[in-house]
Amino acid sequence: MSEFEFIKMNGLGNDFVIIDQRSNELDHSSTEVQHICNRDKGIGCDQLIYIRNSEISDIPLLKFYNSDGSEISACGNGTRCVANYLMEQNNKKEIEIMTSERKIYCHAKSNSIVSVDMGKPIFSWNKIPLSEDIDHKTIEFSYNELKVCNPFFVNLGNPHAIFFLDEIKKYNISNFGPIIEHDNIFPEKINVSFAELRDRNHIVLDVWERGAGKTLACGTAACATVVAGKELGLSDNNVKVSLPGGDLEIDYLDNKNIIMTGPTKLDYKDRYTI
Repeated sequence: MSEFEFIKMNGLGNDFVIIDQRSNELDHSSTEVQHICNRDKGIGCDQLIYIRNSEISDIPLLKFYNSDGSEISACGNGTRCVANYLMEQNNKKEIEIMTSERKIYCHAKSNSIVSVDMGKPIFSWNKIPLSEDIDHKTIEFSYNELKVCNPFFVNLGNPHAIFFLDEIKKYNISNFGPIIEHDNIFPEKINVSFAELRDRNHIVLDVWERGAGKTLACGTAACATVVAGKELGLSDNNVKVSLPGGDLEIDYLDNKNIIMTGPTKLDYKDRYTI
């Protein structure tokens, strides 16, 4: 058995167990991660996050795990939460954070509102990744009663498929998310977003996260959807994205960097034995 301290935080209801391991690294098995994330038997969360020391600099390194025990490369809401925790801990307004995939610049806009620069989107089919080179302009996906032309694929640390629909309330993403997530075209599975364009500066979003299921919010999905909207000519650069847990402000800059701004909340701190 091992005992550890943890911080429980959430961004728009997307909740995390955060373990600061900068002084003592401790790996958990996939089964242990599943147990920690389990809402009935463990602490309960959408993702588990480790804060570690980077091997190449003094910038903190984040490792992310979904509730099914799988490791992922990015988590936008989780990064905001950790950034706010570290900035308050060190009495700073800005901080840099490393992930396995990129460096992320963060700054505090207020006590709980944090902006993070998520970097640039990746459009190459083999880096999203997809199992084949797909033309967005010609492909048609059909899943039961959902028939959608031209889904948009992009990687923002995680792979995303965005479906723009006239009314997302007509489609329960929990029915379609698992099917699309595991489609053979996605060798590393995929995050699925159903997006409804209210106007050029407002998108309503439902998200199915690979390895986690339906969540109240997903930061990288919000960023990916704004990228998709802009690249398809549907939306502007600055967009409010409304998720079940609340709103995020996404800025898709001219240099292709994506700035995500939203609230964070410290729920509690505690110790746990597994």
